[in-house]
Amino acid sequence: MTESTAPEACDLLIHAGLVVPVEPHGVVLENHSVAVRGGRIVALLPTPAARSRFAAKETVDLPGSVLLPGLVNVHTHNPMTLLRGVADDLPLMQWLTGHIWPIEGAVLGSQFCADGTELAVAEMVRGGTTCCNENYFFPDAIGEIYSRLGFRARLGLPVIEFPSPWARDNDEYFAKAQQVHDQFVGHPLLTTAFVPHAPYTVSDGSFEKIRLLADQLDIPVHCHVHETAQEIADSVKQYGVRPLARLQRLGIVNRRLIAVHMTQLTPEEIELCAEQGVSIAHCPESNLKLASGFAPIEALRRAGANVALGTDGCASNNDLDMFGEMRTAALLAKAVANDAAAVDAAYALRMATLNSARAMDLDSEIGSIEVGKAADLIAVRLDEIETQPMYHAISQLVYATGRHQVHWTWIAGACKLRDGDLVDMDRGELIAKAREWRTRIAALPRPA
Repeated sequence: MTESTAPEACDLLIHAGLVVPVEPHGVVLENHSVAVRGGRIVALLPTPAARSRFAAKETVDLPGSVLLPGLVNVHTHNPMTLLRGVADDLPLMQWLTGHIWPIEGAVLGSQFCADGTELAVAEMVRGGTTCCNENYFFPDAIGEIYSRLGFRARLGLPVIEFPSPWARDNDEYFAKAQQVHDQFVGHPLLTTAFVPHAPYTVSDGSFEKIRLLADQLDIPVHCHVHETAQEIADSVKQYGVRPLARLQRLGIVNRRLIAVHMTQLTPEEIELCAEQGVSIAHCPESNLKLASGFAPIEALRRAGANVALGTDGCASNNDLDMFGEMRTAALLAKAVANDAAAVDAAYALRMATLNSARAMDLDSEIGSIEVGKAADLIAVRLDEIETQPMYHAISQLVYATGRHQVHWTWIAGACKLRDGDLVDMDRGELIAKAREWRTRIAALPRPA
């Protein structure tokens, strides 16, 4: 073989029965392959051409699977995996103030956050999620776990107007935010965002400071907004305006804002979000479980807003299952819009991939299978009984597929789930740690 026809070297070559690249929208490619070198996608091409063009260090043949970009969870509190099921079937404020905050007051610390995050990474990798938008205390400890396990994330820099085990006062919240940002700046997988908890727990002064720092650091602002009707009523009573109007007055409503939940919106607020480039972090299962309300997702989509998808934390969901979230999002949007064509399967998948990446300002890096992007990829078996017969792969992924059908996961080209088995994570150890926390938390005094 002459030098001109020698095969091109690559690290990984994945041959799949189907590839859904997400961009172009709604496209399904049969018998295509993805070549990876240096953690990035260098080619997407028909399998026969790939076999002749590339000589790979590792080749993975997946004729019965569909290859997708890794799912992107745009809103989660991952250490709260350790609070899964601790206080179910309660309205938001009773759940939060009567149960979650008191428990956190007793156990919250760096070890709780590290162990909860490690458990969450295992769950996400097994379910096809390769990136998340984190929103919790002790982001330094959380970031160390993500870094060690090679998981992609935006770390939240928390701001709230009362003391916590993470920070005693406003000055310390901001000082630690700068420290954590500096700690991880330039990391290949980790970035940061400000995470003011909500309009009802953050002052005008803090929001103004966040706006200035977010502009200086060029990072997003990730905040619960318009989650419940009570939040709206309280804001009108205290500030004379609805929360979104208050945030607009403070300069927060812009392309940097990732507004979580948004169940209470007027037509004018929907247009405002679209005009200002606000991303909506839709968490349908958490909204349903806490009876928080129904986000007008189809109206937001039609207005041109960027609608992304998240699970929220395990204390209010109770899982990190993005396949389940896609299905719920698509079905619920149809009922809310009274339109069976609302949020079709291809858009639901886009919400969980490219739209979530866009919300996190990572869409140039992840969210679709395109040459030059990071090789965050998952393979999903569609040759199972539950997904046969198959007429359309994207429909099957959203309406019939379970996360247990994910059997390969790669992040930046590194394998994290190999044919169903976790790589570099000990399943038994994870379960043992979770049970230790359960014993400790279950022994805490509980409200009458």
